[in-house]
Amino acid sequence: MKPLSDVPQPGQRTLLIPAMLDDHFPLLQYAFHSRDYFPVILDQGQGAAELGLRYAHNDMCYPFHLSLGQYLLALGSGAYDLENTALLMPSAGDACRGSNFTSLIRKALVQAGYPQVKVLTLNVKGLEKDQALPLHPDMVWRALFGLFYGDLLLFLTHQTRPWEAVPGAAEACRAQWTARLAEELKTGRGLTLGRMRQVFAQAAADFAKIPLRPGPRRRVALVGELYTKYCALGNWDMVAFLEGEGWEVAVNGFSWYLLYYASNQIAAGGPAQGVWRGLSRWVAGLQQDLCRALADHGFFTLPPFPAFQREAAAWISQDLQVADGWLIGAEAAAWLRAGCSRVLAMQPFGCLPNHVCGRGQYAALVRRVGAGKLVSVDVDASLPRLGVYHRVKLLLEPWEECNPRPTP
Repeated sequence: MKPLSDVPQPGQRTLLIPAMLDDHFPLLQYAFHSRDYFPVILDQGQGAAELGLRYAHNDMCYPFHLSLGQYLLALGSGAYDLENTALLMPSAGDACRGSNFTSLIRKALVQAGYPQVKVLTLNVKGLEKDQALPLHPDMVWRALFGLFYGDLLLFLTHQTRPWEAVPGAAEACRAQWTARLAEELKTGRGLTLGRMRQVFAQAAADFAKIPLRPGPRRRVALVGELYTKYCALGNWDMVAFLEGEGWEVAVNGFSWYLLYYASNQIAAGGPAQGVWRGLSRWVAGLQQDLCRALADHGFFTLPPFPAFQREAAAWISQDLQVADGWLIGAEAAAWLRAGCSRVLAMQPFGCLPNHVCGRGQYAALVRRVGAGKLVSVDVDASLPRLGVYHRVKLLLEPWEECNPRPTP
């Protein structure tokens, strides 16, 4: 596998990618490298939503305004050669407003004075094939490792950082592992399934050695749309806020979404459905290896996707397949049943699947599960953060009945 460079090479365009998966993109970014493109993950957040609203109607979902604003901030910064820069917009490609993102971005670029900047899409539905990011086997293989290593570090950091006896110990351990794994992804060395399983066990062992403070553990689960679940920009730094209030934040891994999407949108029909189902079973096997390695060292996850999907059938209809669909309610029910007595659902304004498939199910889910509290909050450029934080604090109190760490 060819090593990757840390700087753009002659003939490569800079490929700007908006913030989306904070725990995964530091490693998953290496999957976007190609002969023609050099990826840059954007992190500008100040003023992104307001700038995005200048060039898009306010009935678009909040993640679109943030992504568009990040693109425009980067293009207007003077840091990039506009004649040699392109934008990448990953999209699920199903019946969701996200399918319109690329066309609306192109319209906004013309209005903002950047008509020469190319917009590429990344989806598995075949949308805009002439504008799709070309994929190669090396890119897909690196993406597989970035996916699972991102899940691994997400679980380990979230379950260690709030209780560490020495402040900064968990972040230091994560930084060490991120640097080590980034080197393997860049060089292409060690990208074998045997090495992946070895990393699962070794990283979990390293985090398990971090001294923790004694005392009860308060735990709140975070569910919702991808951008507001995995991105600090999208959820207004909610993980940092909750940890500052003395809570551990349980967030499910991105591989569950990948397998959910494959089972509903890809493997559900078409001439290649048998191939996709076989690939999904194989990826689910790797996910099971991840869950087992974490459990062996005292960490916990929701059940691997096949078991998760079977159990979810008792709590929510799996006919809700648009965008995040039944996964939102299924994760909420699974966390409540696993011992998280509090669940926070973060929903971006304008995301209809979250409001219909998510909020429309919450009251019934809590009644069926018979335990815990579930509160949903909206995030939008027009809303004050303070009001959202106050609503979240109402979810957290009282906390005395919070259960111990869920059994792996």
